[in-house]
Amino acid sequence: MEENKHVTIYDIAERLNLATSTISRALKDHHTISDKTIKKVKKTAEEMGFVPNTLAAGLRGNKTRTIGVLIPTVTQPFLSSLISGIEITAQKSDYTVIIMQSHDSYEEEVNMAKSLYSNRVSGVICSLAMETRDTAHFHQFSNNNIPLVFVDRVPKDYNTFRVVIDNYSAGYKATKHLIEQGCIRIAHLTAGSELGNLYNERKRGYIEALKDHNIEVEEELIINLNSVTYEDGVKASNALFDLNPIPDGLFAPGDILAVSAIQTAKKRGIKVPEEFKVIGFNNDPISQIIDPNLSTITHPAEKMGKASAEIIIKNLKSSKSDDAKEITFLNTEVLARESSEK
Repeated sequence: MEENKHVTIYDIAERLNLATSTISRALKDHHTISDKTIKKVKKTAEEMGFVPNTLAAGLRGNKTRTIGVLIPTVTQPFLSSLISGIEITAQKSDYTVIIMQSHDSYEEEVNMAKSLYSNRVSGVICSLAMETRDTAHFHQFSNNNIPLVFVDRVPKDYNTFRVVIDNYSAGYKATKHLIEQGCIRIAHLTAGSELGNLYNERKRGYIEALKDHNIEVEEELIINLNSVTYEDGVKASNALFDLNPIPDGLFAPGDILAVSAIQTAKKRGIKVPEEFKVIGFNNDPISQIIDPNLSTITHPAEKMGKASAEIIIKNLKSSKSDDAKEITFLNTEVLARESSEK
């Protein structure tokens, strides 16, 4: 049996005995083509199973109607929700989304950025890799008028759009909550480079909350992580539980880290929340599965994804480019659950 081949406008033109230019214009409802011919061409195209080659059309016009999304991983619930928000908004405006993962590797991020550029994406949304110290690989987009939005993990000094939450305020709220629950020796896990200021801002909120409540900032209670994984959380938690006395509270800047702390505490016979109170960050689904349920900070991931895509689409539709600006979501709040109750 002969394999099915892709139907082209040449095949339609041959069947209808019309010029390929006529077929092309008819499919686009061009005003120079009669309604009768447009109807006949579209009916024949449908019968023959014709599918427009949008990629080829995009390459000819240097526009692919594609938004490139470059993130550390798709496995984190926060980033999955972020992607969902991007896709919902993109689809409404007839844009497709390409998703690439850096796996928190600077080298991979550079390679993925090159790949997105070579695929002629219309715009790029990026959350930086943990290892990233230099953002020169994004200049290829900025220098060629390709809209670029950094979201969540953003560089400090790059003149482009940013979509973030107030991480300082969120870190302050989380720490203050533990203080209100009676904690006086609160540990904190932090991560990331000086370039991406997400974790630095949460740490700053943690420190300011301690100072405002006359609690000493103890450097041995602050642990820097290479990555935000369960395994890193277990290692850090064990280091904290090796201290004498152990901390009575922990503000973890991600729910997976907080969960690892709870499970490590259980294995070492430390009662949560009686002896050790914990609050996480993001309100991931696991926060309501773990026993005890995890107190956490809400994070409007889907809204941030929608806002990022809206910026890209607005800039692509507008002939003039807006001055780069930052959109900051302020509506983070404490969700108090069993892991931090008095």
